[in-house]
Amino acid sequence: MHPSTGALLRYFEHDHLPAKLETVSVKFYQLANSLAVMLPNGPETTVALRKLLEAKDAAVRSALDLDESGAK
Repeated sequence: MHPSTGALLRYFEHDHLPAKLETVSVKFYQLANSLAVMLPNGPETTVALRKLLEAKDAAVRSALDLDESGAK
């Protein structure tokens, strides 16, 4: 795995998040790790993971508005 790919994957960790945020974040963690294994090392893989990270961050921020049960 390319060092830049490994460096990005750490930002997908989710164990430290409250349950309502972890539920959202874990999906991105799973996809990011699958892509890191599936795709070849290279700049486009890094770009794909960086953009996925941006999407994850936005989804987690959106989930801040969920109540503790995860309902809207």
